[in-house]
Amino acid sequence: MHDHRKLGRELGLFDTDPLIGAGLPYWLPDGATVRHALEGYVHEAERRAGYRHVHSPVLGKRELYEISGHWSHYSDDMFPPMDLGGEQIVLRPSLCPHHALIYRSRAHSYRELPLRMAELGGMYRSEMSGVLGGLTRVRAIQLNDAHIFCTLDQVADEARGALELIRRAYRALGITPARYRLSLPGPGGKYVAAPELWQRSTALLTAVLDASGLPYEAVEGEAAFYGPKIDVQVADGAGRESTLSTVQVDFHQPERFDLHYIGADGAKHRPVMVHRSVIGSVERAVAHLVEQHGGAFPAWLAPTQIAVLPVSADERPVAEALAERCLDLGLRAEVAGPERGSLGARVREARLVPYQAVIGATEAADGHVALRLRDGRRLAPRPAEDVLARVRALTGAHSTDLWVEERP
Repeated sequence: MHDHRKLGRELGLFDTDPLIGAGLPYWLPDGATVRHALEGYVHEAERRAGYRHVHSPVLGKRELYEISGHWSHYSDDMFPPMDLGGEQIVLRPSLCPHHALIYRSRAHSYRELPLRMAELGGMYRSEMSGVLGGLTRVRAIQLNDAHIFCTLDQVADEARGALELIRRAYRALGITPARYRLSLPGPGGKYVAAPELWQRSTALLTAVLDASGLPYEAVEGEAAFYGPKIDVQVADGAGRESTLSTVQVDFHQPERFDLHYIGADGAKHRPVMVHRSVIGSVERAVAHLVEQHGGAFPAWLAPTQIAVLPVSADERPVAEALAERCLDLGLRAEVAGPERGSLGARVREARLVPYQAVIGATEAADGHVALRLRDGRRLAPRPAEDVLARVRALTGAHSTDLWVEERP
């Protein structure tokens, strides 16, 4: 069982400092590389799925969150307001109010819908110090968030599309969901009092789950304050569950912000807001990946994808040239020369690197490499360009396979 807090520090992915503060980890170079690869995957997947990306500020006036309902239902989890020029400004706990305002800033026709708006944005939660830990519970969060503004008839298709994005991402990341959960409101006053809207949104999500064939459990008390949601749960080695991805249906905020579009009849109509997150927060996603893979990330996500190992100093120039070629192809490579120990020691040191390209005198003379795979397989020497082309194809496809032999 891996603990990402211990392993993440040992691998040089992230760390903390008391002068920065609890729940505010910083990313080291290898961790930042993993994070950027993950963000790049999600950004491209969203772009291909028809999302338009935006950027919005991490601050907003208190009034914004009074309108959205966060202030009355969620203020215990928000940082206190800052008084600036006679106005109260807060660090945002969520991106959806900003996106509602971006939508409201322009007139929209029914022909534009669904309008899919995505952002990888910062948000802040005033978590108590006792619950903070590693990357799973932090105070500064980078959230892979999106909001789809659509007609009522489009909600089911958009929710299904979001679930498919999540499933594809999990395949690429090597993640197996623990379960799907339909999160419903429970007793108490933390939920918006609008029974009819809750019934409509719950019926929509239930129909989507039933049609998908995914097994799920309905659990009370886990909904967002404004609506029910589908939560994709993952589990760590000890069986502890957490929510990684979500799909939510929201009738509440379009009403609060008076959002509308012009229908085919020329009249104003209220859109529905579908909230969805493919990987949730980057912090929690990386924490789960560290624990899931023990630091042996899928090749496309690994901080170093190819360790180039010259047997002796004589092969160092060829190894350096191969590493440069890797960079030209968008592959992350590092040369580990004999100054770092024997070949066996360097192979052991690079045990988490997906590919180890060994170059001896024969390989250097022939333009070949002897490839060792992280899973223990050793391939016969073959042309270096062929090896790099195969690796580039697998990582470019976000495959979890380390090697696939070509069929004759």
